[in-house]
Amino acid sequence: MNRDRGGAVDRSLAEIGGRERCFTDHAPLLDGSHQMQAIWRIIESVADTDVTVLIRGESGVGKDVVARAIHANSARSDGPFVKVNCGAIPFELIESELFGHEKGAFTGAHRRKPGQLEYANKGTLYLDEIADLPLALQAKLLHVLQDFRFSRVGGNGTIGLDARVIAATNRDLEAAIALGEFREDLYYRLNVVGIRVPPLRERREEIPLLASRFLARFKKQYGRQTQLTPETLARLTEYSWPGNVRELENIVRRMVVLADGEQAFEVLVARGQSGRAATSRPAPIATESLREISRRGAREAERKALAEVLERVQWNRAKAARILNVSYKTLLKRVAEYELTPPAGPNAVA
Repeated sequence: MNRDRGGAVDRSLAEIGGRERCFTDHAPLLDGSHQMQAIWRIIESVADTDVTVLIRGESGVGKDVVARAIHANSARSDGPFVKVNCGAIPFELIESELFGHEKGAFTGAHRRKPGQLEYANKGTLYLDEIADLPLALQAKLLHVLQDFRFSRVGGNGTIGLDARVIAATNRDLEAAIALGEFREDLYYRLNVVGIRVPPLRERREEIPLLASRFLARFKKQYGRQTQLTPETLARLTEYSWPGNVRELENIVRRMVVLADGEQAFEVLVARGQSGRAATSRPAPIATESLREISRRGAREAERKALAEVLERVQWNRAKAARILNVSYKTLLKRVAEYELTPPAGPNAVA
């Protein structure tokens, strides 16, 4: 595994190790519940095409696994799988990382450097956390997806892109579009096929199988003989898992390497239960992750901003759409979603 720029970019030419290895390693994530079986059927349908796929879901649900499964089952499986975390690369470096640069393109560019788009040739380019891509680069990426050609920073010639593009995000892209943080045209270009990976709390039947899988792996890795009691398995299944599959994996790892790992998990569960009992807030709030709480707050802020703009322009929706830099269709959708209604009287304009 090669890592550039502090581990932000993960290039792997043989990371999956072929279709059989990928499906064996990740089988519990691909067929452990009816929700994941439905996702697997989509993977089978699109893997042998080059259509762009947008994978959505909370952090830790297994979006990477879905992306790698698509690659491993495609005609490009012998080519590179290039993962770029759009949120982990410094703003001033991300254009050069994606597109590469020519010698002398900027201070410190002492030699020509290929970008990740070139490294993905004949393979798959996986753009993780696509919503964190700066707006200026969103426009440039849109042109690449339209023409499948690009130029290095500081270069005049164009380079052809022969790669399948998969993107992923844990953000509400529709809300980001309404706030002017994500381009609507790029959204439609990426969302040719959309896959939503549900959180682990919505597929609890997978938890015992996943826990057993992780347990076997870590016992072998660390040379331990740890066993999970039926009571622990029951609590694992009942827990809300705000960190999803990644949190479950880390909890099982802790149980294997620490003598009091199961007790530590019991304390975690008890703390969550006592916290819910001690608060007067509605129960769903107590089980939300910080990301979910932030997303809910952003939606409320979006609703308030939309209402203020509509009131300012006397409910002239076309004018409001221009001010908010969204399509008229998107604005109408948001108005209906937030159940906003114009004031009675002759001033409202369609």
